[in-house]
Amino acid sequence: MNWVWRLLAAVVIVIVVGGAAGYAWLRTGLPTYDGVVHLTGLEAPVQVIHDRHAVPHIFAANEDDAYFTLGYLHAANRLYQMEVQRLIAAGRVAEVVGDSGLRLDRFMRLLGLYSLAEASVGTLPDDVLRAVTSYTAGVNAWLEHHGGALPPEFYLMRHRPEPWRPADSLVWGRMIALQLSGNFRTELLRAEIAEQVGPDRLAALFPEIGAPPVTLAGHLPGADAAALTAAIPSLGPQSASNLWVVSGEASATGSPILANDPHLGLLTPILWYLARIETPSLSIAGATVPGVPFMVLGHNKTIAWGLTTTGTDVQDLFIERLDPENPDHYLTPEGSEPFRVREEVIAVRGDDDVTLTVRETRNGPVISDILKEAADLTHDGEVVTLAYAALTPEDINAEAVFRRNRARDWAGFLEAMRNWRAPQQNVAYADASGNIGLIVPGDIPIRRSGDGSQPVPGWTGAYDWVGYIPFRELPQTYNPASGRLVNANNAVVGPDYPHFIGYAYEEAYRAARLEDMLDETAPHSVDDAQNLMLDDVSLAARDLLPLMLTVQVDTAREADALARLRRWDHSMDRERSEPLVFSMWLRELNRQLYADELGDAFGSYWGERPKVVRSMLETESAWCDRVDTEAVEDCQQILADSLTAALDKLEDRYGSDIDTWRWGQAHAAPLRHQILSRIPLVSSLVDLSIETDGSDFTINRGGSRISDERHPFHNVHGAGYRAIYDLSNLANSRFMIVTGQSGHALSPHYGDMVQRWRDGEFIHLAGSPGEVRADGLGTLTLSPEPGDGGAR
Repeated sequence: MNWVWRLLAAVVIVIVVGGAAGYAWLRTGLPTYDGVVHLTGLEAPVQVIHDRHAVPHIFAANEDDAYFTLGYLHAANRLYQMEVQRLIAAGRVAEVVGDSGLRLDRFMRLLGLYSLAEASVGTLPDDVLRAVTSYTAGVNAWLEHHGGALPPEFYLMRHRPEPWRPADSLVWGRMIALQLSGNFRTELLRAEIAEQVGPDRLAALFPEIGAPPVTLAGHLPGADAAALTAAIPSLGPQSASNLWVVSGEASATGSPILANDPHLGLLTPILWYLARIETPSLSIAGATVPGVPFMVLGHNKTIAWGLTTTGTDVQDLFIERLDPENPDHYLTPEGSEPFRVREEVIAVRGDDDVTLTVRETRNGPVISDILKEAADLTHDGEVVTLAYAALTPEDINAEAVFRRNRARDWAGFLEAMRNWRAPQQNVAYADASGNIGLIVPGDIPIRRSGDGSQPVPGWTGAYDWVGYIPFRELPQTYNPASGRLVNANNAVVGPDYPHFIGYAYEEAYRAARLEDMLDETAPHSVDDAQNLMLDDVSLAARDLLPLMLTVQVDTAREADALARLRRWDHSMDRERSEPLVFSMWLRELNRQLYADELGDAFGSYWGERPKVVRSMLETESAWCDRVDTEAVEDCQQILADSLTAALDKLEDRYGSDIDTWRWGQAHAAPLRHQILSRIPLVSSLVDLSIETDGSDFTINRGGSRISDERHPFHNVHGAGYRAIYDLSNLANSRFMIVTGQSGHALSPHYGDMVQRWRDGEFIHLAGSPGEVRADGLGTLTLSPEPGDGGAR
């Protein structure tokens, strides 16, 4: 049997040696932080000093070289992220993953976002095009020069990246607009639920959310702001976020303070990449997006800006009638018109190409050809089309961001924002001269009638879009008398605003808490802002519990849970049991209130929905009576049953001793890698999960998908980027992202910021080259090839 042992030993040695060799090879793909690299395309040497967090401080002699360098660094650190973004945007996922990517590809090809981006390249102003071209050259310089391994995801996908193109950068603006403007799916859900419960009960499930606080209530644009806006010549990127800005009169520094933490999906690597750029003509620091040349969020030498999503309705569904005499035509108010038709060929790995025929109408592309939920709305001879503001051929978002990076004052900032088209955003402003402001730029449709809440007939013209709200009439304010501005996706305008914007506002709990805490901390300091970003008090719990705690129970377990909730201070602290009890109870309460009425639509609608629950409990409504039983239940019965169901589930998961239950056990941010987390053994090596505080309704937001039966409270949505801008001393501004600067799983900077992010720590992006170098990882010098003229 000796030969068997020798064979096994040889196999083990081969595996170990092969694994070690593979590991060593993959490490050749790690970013370089020190040394000299000669590259074609640069005009002068560029110093890149990486601080100890691997954040690059780029010192360049000119802007072209700075953009080139940013592209090089993005490719070196986040190439896989960039590749996935452009494959999705171009509808090319199936050519890498096979037919499992076809559903997504069909939808992206239907919208045609990448084709629109390609067409936009030639329309960019010369200075913007030059910046995009320089950045593209930098990405390709890394691809051409790098002699080591690619990131491991490319080998797992059996895919090699193609050269970068300017359209690959421009399409990101349309992609993020789509992500932040998906209300057409709510229209589909409304239509489905209306069929199930009828129009009268529909209103209870979709209440209007415009309650105070309203961000611009009482200070919509007045004569001064309108006059300033008019004087500027016309020059022509599942969501939530927080922002607040206080003026010098309301701050402890005597100058404005602007705080912003945009909320998106919490994945690894996170969307954002921190960077600082210094040239003789440009000085900016903050958050970039790999694949995009410009500073999306941050500050320059004189101004800072921050963003939250408005919740504007910029998508409508139209039901179109086919011409009964010619099915290749559809009916319009002017008569029969032919569909505009194009064919998209989708490559599929391991299978034949798939040809998609896209039909377009005056109201947009036909989505019922590929989306079953849209097709279900139609009768014979009908199709459903999507009108969407971001599908216009003109795309000058890149110019808006480029010029915002350079704005020196409110007038320059407004001039830049005039070019913003989509997504609709609330953009806050502060400057070193003491001014603050906010504008809500973007294309907001004006409808001939209706509010876009449900699909409408397209053949009559009665619901047509007849234009967009003029720029000078968009919601905006400058130096409000209150001395502060707050938005947490709550209503940005009140009922006195003359135009319809939308109805998809977040419930105003976070905004109300911000207002309360700003009152308590006046005058507001930078440290106060830092602490406020970690505030975990849930006003939703404070609002709902008085109604929920009226329940009568007759068992010791339930009585103990209620006693704990009565003593609770409503903080969603990861070490406490009460947040877990409350959240599971609210989850089961939602289920028992309306699952029976909604049937198959329940899973799509199911959420925490505190305002809906409050309304149903306050009115002792018929929602408390289950339609699937003969008995007549009241709200007390529903409260008792849902509490028991919640405690049963918690016991099954965490044991019978409530003293050992902790919110953090359920409310961890998994921070999953899209590819590597799916591979056994490897998943444990890239695991960055961490227990977190907060909930959907706290300032320190930790959003969950409670419809997920396995992990209903995982923190999957939150502040991937946090920033506090100190306009009295911009070098004192503070920054943090959730994961790390590198997207390479073998890098020490892959997840080195996770705990600091969870605990509310920040870093600075400032200092002279010598100061940054003293505590940094090294200096990488990108130098022109000898004899290279810098042509791109």
